[in-house]
Amino acid sequence: MSEPVTTRRTISDVTGILVGHAHDGEALTGCTVVRVPEGTVAGVDVRGGGPGTRETDLLNPVANVSMVNAIALCGGSAFGLAAATGVVEWLREHGIGYQTSITRVPIVPAAVIFDLGIGRADRWADAALGYAATAAASADVAEGCVGAGMGATVGKIQGMQAAVKGGIGTWSETLADGTIVGALAVCNAFGDVGNGDQIIAGTRNLEQGGFANAMHLMRTSPMQAFFANRQVSQAQAIDNTTLVVVATNADLSKAQTVKLAQMAQDGLARAIRPVHTPFDGDTVFALATGQHPAPHLMILGSVAADVVQHAIVRAVQTAQTMGGIPAMHDIQKADH
Repeated sequence: MSEPVTTRRTISDVTGILVGHAHDGEALTGCTVVRVPEGTVAGVDVRGGGPGTRETDLLNPVANVSMVNAIALCGGSAFGLAAATGVVEWLREHGIGYQTSITRVPIVPAAVIFDLGIGRADRWADAALGYAATAAASADVAEGCVGAGMGATVGKIQGMQAAVKGGIGTWSETLADGTIVGALAVCNAFGDVGNGDQIIAGTRNLEQGGFANAMHLMRTSPMQAFFANRQVSQAQAIDNTTLVVVATNADLSKAQTVKLAQMAQDGLARAIRPVHTPFDGDTVFALATGQHPAPHLMILGSVAADVVQHAIVRAVQTAQTMGGIPAMHDIQKADH
């Protein structure tokens, strides 16, 4: 197994943001936890048709609590939401959480990807992996097939037999005024991943090599007939999702943080085609640590979309071949 890749431009460039991974290398599943400094405000935008989430309702601007203690990204579909319990337990042991009249209660929104079609389907991210990922959190952010990215795959319009390995990617940018925007993406998309107009990881052409282009396939009669079969489409509806955490050192309100998450979703649309489908649970969390005066939200959100796009591309560029699913680099070698 290849070693995970570490970059210098990561979401942890935002001071106080830490990332931890824990995974099951046999089952090909795992958990990634983003720990945040005290006082971090959070928002969320759920745009896919098949999400699996926990505690996202409290991120609505009308809800009482504005601040979170961590975000958990997990493999294992609905089963994997159990990993958030381990995150909560680690934070509780360390006295971290929202202060109630009785005790501190850790606030940990979570979202899952479906990765049961690779590795083993009888094991998933659990409380133990969530606890381990939280304990492992640091400013060194590994990419590729780690944590929640262990079982990630992309390009599944023709099924898993033509898919390409996905993973976790991260990126950051620093604006002229010192505002930092970072993103972490778990790319497990139904669609193809591209860099501009070029597909770099997507459904494969099993006969001729290279990529078949999902958008082209959807325009053909055989594929339209395939998806006209309601039973088939429902069976595929749970197999995909791209999860993103955007973080900034800007001082934002809860409503502004939600808007940041909404604008950051544009990064998914730039990198993945098709995206936000009925078969994806695409979810973007946004975090604002409040350490720096915020630029106009138009600027912040626009840059965030670019950072998210770059993080998604990194997720497939740094992935490794696993579970019989080739990574893009191995496909490129084979085509040459």
